[in-house]
Amino acid sequence: MAVEITEEFVWQSIPPRARDSHKGTFGSVLAVAGSAFYRGAALLAAEGALRTGAGIVTLASVEPVVSAAVTRLPECCLCPCKEGAQGGIAPENVPLLRRQKATVLLLGPGLGGTAQSAARATETRTLVQQLLPGFAGAAVLDADGLNATAQLLAEGKPFPHPAGELVVTPHPGEMARLLKTEITPDEAGRLRQAEALCRVTGGVSVLKGSGTLVCAETDGAPETWQNTTGGPALAKAGSGDVLSGVIAGLWAQLGAAEGFDASSALKAALCGVYLHGLAGDLAALKRTDYGVLAGDTAAYIPQAFLEILE
Repeated sequence: MAVEITEEFVWQSIPPRARDSHKGTFGSVLAVAGSAFYRGAALLAAEGALRTGAGIVTLASVEPVVSAAVTRLPECCLCPCKEGAQGGIAPENVPLLRRQKATVLLLGPGLGGTAQSAARATETRTLVQQLLPGFAGAAVLDADGLNATAQLLAEGKPFPHPAGELVVTPHPGEMARLLKTEITPDEAGRLRQAEALCRVTGGVSVLKGSGTLVCAETDGAPETWQNTTGGPALAKAGSGDVLSGVIAGLWAQLGAAEGFDASSALKAALCGVYLHGLAGDLAALKRTDYGVLAGDTAAYIPQAFLEILE
């Protein structure tokens, strides 16, 4: 049975910000995301990390995405990358990406895959396989990063893992591909899948959906929590991209304050899904469940903080 994530837990987990702090106090996120087909995914993920309070967010992507970020997110540092197949990030950028200073790597939103071409899928798979294991810090793996990982697992390769802790954030379809199973709508099945992925990755698994599940191993056994915020307003393309940025941004801060260990990984995931869901709820009060866009959810993250911290 899953334990509910409570407002009190989130309030107690978010570290206060000292008056004499600076941008280096709150960690740094490197978001490797986006392609010619999915430019918005990268911007939404980066905005999620910025709105959540990460000290520095660097967006590494191809030129069309970088150009859009200059206008949409001038607060974001940029790392222009060479294009590969169908306007995606080419694997030859890996040495450049490894030189970027970051405490948390966010890998996956909008990278592209089989929906574009076999060549795009191959390059994304190579990017994940080469970049993730070579990253010295913590990492959040999402979206096409997860689809590429599912392909690697199907080829008999191990689950790619950074030197530090790992958080994975699949939706039900991505979860099914990772576990080579079917999408299961019932709660008992969702719980089993979240626990199974937790065992496979050795990290924290976040199974998105109504009542998002967060699972981590504690004392050698999987333990699961269920989110109590969020609703149909989040059932829009791009919502998951914002969530991955929120988790990465929180983790950058929690890790800087407490260390980038399993505890901070779990706290970032638990607090991230709660705040993201609450932001969606608050946006829906103004724009309705029908009219909320993923960008609105990102914009309401500060209001979600106000609700929690007051």
